Amino acid sequence: MIQNLRRAGLAAFAFGTLFAGQPAIAADTIKIAYIDPFSGPFASGGDEFLKVFTMIIARQNELGGALGRKFELVPFDDKLQPAEALIALKSVTDQNIPFVMQCTGSNVGAALIDGVSKHNARNPDNRVLYLNCGALATELTNEKCDFWQFRFTSNVDMRAYTRVKGLPADIKSVYMLNQDYLFGQSIQHDTRKWLEKLRPDIKIVADELMPFGKVQDFSSYVAKIKASGAQSVVTGNYNRDLNLLIKATVDAGLDVRFDTFLAHLIGGPTAIGAAGENRLSSVVDYHGNVAVDHKAPEAEKLTAEWRKSHDTDFSELPFVTMFDMLTKAINMAKSTDPMKVAMALEGMQVTDLVGQVNTMRKDDHQLLIPLYASVFTKDIKYDSEHTGFGWKTGTEATAADLTLPTTCQMKRPTS
Repeated sequence: MIQNLRRAGLAAFAFGTLFAGQPAIAADTIKIAYIDPFSGPFASGGDEFLKVFTMIIARQNELGGALGRKFELVPFDDKLQPAEALIALKSVTDQNIPFVMQCTGSNVGAALIDGVSKHNARNPDNRVLYLNCGALATELTNEKCDFWQFRFTSNVDMRAYTRVKGLPADIKSVYMLNQDYLFGQSIQHDTRKWLEKLRPDIKIVADELMPFGKVQDFSSYVAKIKASGAQSVVTGNYNRDLNLLIKATVDAGLDVRFDTFLAHLIGGPTAIGAAGENRLSSVVDYHGNVAVDHKAPEAEKLTAEWRKSHDTDFSELPFVTMFDMLTKAINMAKSTDPMKVAMALEGMQVTDLVGQVNTMRKDDHQLLIPLYASVFTKDIKYDSEHTGFGWKTGTEATAADLTLPTTCQMKRPTS
């Protein structure tokens, strides 16, 4: 079934790319460029998000779109490579598409921040707004912040706070393992910071960075984890790097916790299965059982609708918030002009489908939302990837908890 989903995502990508070079098609729509990996080792993530956005945009269009116009998604494959993302950005600006989304890879996100900023400075009549839906490195809304970027998801610092706060009290030793690029380095730095602040009783027995997306055999890492005697592996690894690591650990019969940042994304629950019961956890933006806990019928309805036709989970509630905010900003601005929309987005508040107030902080264009440190267990209403196990919130970090300081020195254009 996963292969069928992947083929469906690639078909949607091919359709979008085919018409991306024909601006006369659906000229009355509001185009949103979507840059993410649709080929290479992390393609499953791009394919999955493409399906999610297809659903969310259909929902938004049913609600009337913006300015009486419907949204149209135009995907571009970046292969999770910054250079490819910048090539895609050039195509986006050549077609005068005013908005560009990107959700996978902080290395790509950093390149797009720089690329969009430079393009807008040179082309004030053809600006573009970067909607960051998943490039998580803390730096991107701190020292690398930029007026033309809005991040519609929590950053690593927020997630590390939630991750450490959610660690069980009996955990006294952890093995830190992260991918050796901007995101993994940000996880490494911020996890250490919050361990020192919140859990000084925990010993870090190892702190390792591994090649990003290149390791095929994780048995050597499993051997090192076993030798360390760690009770928990704390890791920001995701997608194939995390799933292969978990599978190797299960195959080796190693009894260790995985306290992760992104195990709830596609493939993580399936990789560990029953072996993960009460020893796999993740920092989650949303899972279906959050809607149950908060008695949120609209969120639960969206979860149920997704599950009817997908074998994967819907965890991307902030993507819904992003389109709610974008729609509201376009309507307030009475325009799709990126400058006017950006000004409308600054400081905006909306209530998400769970009933939580989400705020786009003006200082750094960082979305302030709650996060849920959740454990993989049987004691739930909605299971994950049809494993019989699902996510149960152990610790909720509120938006107020996660309103952390920023070092951003925003430079705003004068016109």
